[in-house]
Parts: sequence; C-alpha cells; structure tokens
Amino acid sequence: MSTTTASVATEQYNYGIVKKFAIMAMIWGVLGMLAGVYIASELAWPFLNFNIAEITFGRLRPVHTTLVIFGFGGSALFATSYYIVQRTCQARLWGGKLLPELTFWGWQLALVLGVITYMAGYTQGREYAEFVWPIDLLITVVWVIYFAVYAMTLVKRSQPHIYVANWFFMAFILATALLHIFNNLQVPVAWNSLESYALFAGVQDAMTQWWYGHNAVGFFLTAAFLGMMYYFVPKQAGRPIYSYRLSIVHFWALSFLYMWVGAHHLHWTALPDWVSTLAATFSILLLLPSWGGMINGIMTLSGAWEKLRTDPIMLFLITALAFYGMSTFEGPMMSLKSVNALSHYTDWTVGHVHSGALGWVAMITIGSFYHLIPRLWGTTLYSTKLVFVHFWLATIGVVLYIVALWVAGIGQGLMLRAFDQYGNLAYTFIETVSFLHIPYVVRAIGGAFFLSGMLLMSYNIYMTISGARQPASDEGRDAVAAAAR
Repeated sequence: MSTTTASVATEQYNYGIVKKFAIMAMIWGVLGMLAGVYIASELAWPFLNFNIAEITFGRLRPVHTTLVIFGFGGSALFATSYYIVQRTCQARLWGGKLLPELTFWGWQLALVLGVITYMAGYTQGREYAEFVWPIDLLITVVWVIYFAVYAMTLVKRSQPHIYVANWFFMAFILATALLHIFNNLQVPVAWNSLESYALFAGVQDAMTQWWYGHNAVGFFLTAAFLGMMYYFVPKQAGRPIYSYRLSIVHFWALSFLYMWVGAHHLHWTALPDWVSTLAATFSILLLLPSWGGMINGIMTLSGAWEKLRTDPIMLFLITALAFYGMSTFEGPMMSLKSVNALSHYTDWTVGHVHSGALGWVAMITIGSFYHLIPRLWGTTLYSTKLVFVHFWLATIGVVLYIVALWVAGIGQGLMLRAFDQYGNLAYTFIETVSFLHIPYVVRAIGGAFFLSGMLLMSYNIYMTISGARQPASDEGRDAVAAAAR
C-alpha cells in the first residue's frame, strides 16, 4: 500500500479515532506503570510514602490498576477493535464522527476523574471496580455507545463473513457490560455524596465481586486481547491463522467456561464448598481452550520461524502467546484447593496476575501497536533496533517480576503454615514481612525494566509519527510502500 493508497484508506475508514486511542493508550501505559513501579518501591522502602496520604500505597494502588487495565489496556482495545472491525468488514465506523468521539472523550474523562477521586480517598473498595458510583454511570453510557458503534459497523459490513477477531471483541463488550452493571449496583449515601454501599452483603457480595473480578480478567484482559491476537499475528506473520476451525472452538469454549470460575478466589471462606469446587472444576477445563488458542497463534508462524530472528515485532507477539500459555496453566493449577491452601493470600497470586498482565496483555499490545501505528500514519517504524532493545527490556522485566513474587509468595505460604513441635506457629507475622524485603526489591527492579521499555517505545513511536509529518522523498515513499504492503 503506497502513501497515496494509505490516504485513500484514511478517507474510507475512520482512522482519526484509532489514532487518538492509540496515543492515549501509550500515555496511560507510561503513567500507570510509573505508578506501579512507585508503589512497588514503597513496599520495599516504606519511607517513600513521605507521610503524604495522597501518595500512599493504598491510594496509588487503584491509580496503578485503573490506568494499566482501563487506561492502557482499555484505550488499546478501543483503538484496535475500531481498526479491526473496519478493516475486516470493509466498512467505515458507524455513528459518523460524533459517536466514536463520545466514546473517546467519555472514557478519558472517566479515567481522569478516577485518578483524582482515588488520590482524594474515594473508592468503592472493590477489586478492579474502584470507581465511585457517578463515574460508573458515565462508563455505562460510554459502553452503550461503544456497543452501538461496534455492532452497527458489523451490521453494515460489505463482507458476508464475520472474522473471528470480531467474535472475541463482541463477547468482550457484552460480558463487560453485564459484569460492570451487576457488580456496581450501589446505594448512594446521598445524591450529593460520592460514597455508597453495595446492594449485596456478606458472602453474596464477595461472590458478586469475584464473579466480576475474574471475568474482568477473562473477558476484558483475555477475550478482547485474543481478538487483537487473531488479527495482528497473522498480519505480521504474513500467513493465515493456523486453524480457523480451532479459533471458533476456542471462542465458544472460552466464552462458556470463563463465566463459572470466579469462585475459585474464595476457597477456604464462608462460600459454600460446592460452589468453590464447581469453580475449580471449570478452571481446570479452561486449560483446554486456552492452550488451544495459544497453539493456534504460535503455529500460525509455522513455515516462517525465521521471522523470530529478524522481526522483533513477531518476537513480541509470539512471546506474549507463550506467557498466555504459562499464565493459563498456572491459574487452573492455583485453583486446586491443595495448591490454593498454600498460595491464598500470598504474593504468588500477584505474580500470577502480572505474568498475564505484563507477559500477555502488555506484550501483545506492544507488538500490535508496533505493527499498527506506522500503518495509521502511512510511514515506516523509526527504529527496528529500538524494538529489539525494548523486547529484551520487557522480557527481563517480566521474568524478574514474576520470579521474585513466586519466591515471595511460596515463601510466605510456607512460613505462615509452619508449626513447631508444640503445634505453635513457627514464624511470627513480622518475620514473614521481613522475608519479603529482597523479593520486593527485585520486583521493583523488574518493574523498572518494563517501564524503561515503555519509555523507549514512546520515543520510537513519537519519532515515527514525527517522521510521517515530513515531506517524503521518492526513496522514502518507496520504503513506505514496501513496508505497508
């Protein structure tokens, strides 16, 4: 596709909204990961609180989770879903300019308001659902518009076939709407107050929260990014998906099984035992479609394995799939009650979450963006060498992070469950806290590696976009044409 062809595509499709979400994904990613590194450092060196309430771990932690999940991840999903649905349907985004723009500004406003309220001390205190109730209402409106734009674009498609990536995105949009509404049923203290009480109480409230919490991982952080994978891996590889039939089986099995597994977060609690046993059973079954999807993505490169030596974008995408496979093996294993007895309430869980969040979600997004952004601006990537450097910074960072927390979590679990010959606890709680110091230092270093990679990527993308604004020479136009084909 030449520069002229790229401009024609820009007129045919609404790329403006894709560009906005892509840029904001990068901004939120850097800010969210910076907050993550800072709070990790606070755990290792508590003096970094500086006795300032607004920057303590308890207030910055929801800032970190919200910005990386909904700021970085959410904006990336808006960008890639809007791009993919237009390209695969060969239809311009429905809703004119107004409705997609409303999703952009509404989503960014919700994030900004969320950060302000968290640091001021206002939160629902629900994992991954910290927004206070007025922001939840704003998100609901944005999500309804998003669903309408996406669904109506599918309806008016010029292609008879709906590509599998769109199935995953639709499942993500519908499931997230369902989860958001029921987990955020709140009774405000007063209409002029940001404080509220959950509609449910006790074990029902815990069950609702972890039904939401795990399915936020299942549909927001897994199904949606699988939609991203099913488009960008074949595109970057220059090959069709390994098995289209397997992708459909992957979709339906994943969509059915994920909804039932949230209660495995509540082993050894007041939740009825049969409920958590059922959740563990479905968790084990979930291993099959998860690994089927991983194999489908990796085997797409079959016959073109040499790309892993020469193409750093492909390295990001395939490594992301490897981490997806690892974390979707680790999750079912941790849902077994015998393993959960050791891992529950320890940092092993935090390490597991980040093997998926950094290794899978962030790396598949990074690879997709390196493919996408030059095509949006009709140019070539500023530096492929910097992408290689970024890959190693990210990979080293993830490995340091998760290994540190495996050591921390398993060590915690063993110490908290150790008894002396008299049947007393062998270690005091403060001894387990002291043990965590070195793993926490290593975790902070791993996070710093990953953040430095994101900063490098931001520079690379900035230079790529800046170069696209310069008049291209004949040689430059030929390079753009070759890269965009």
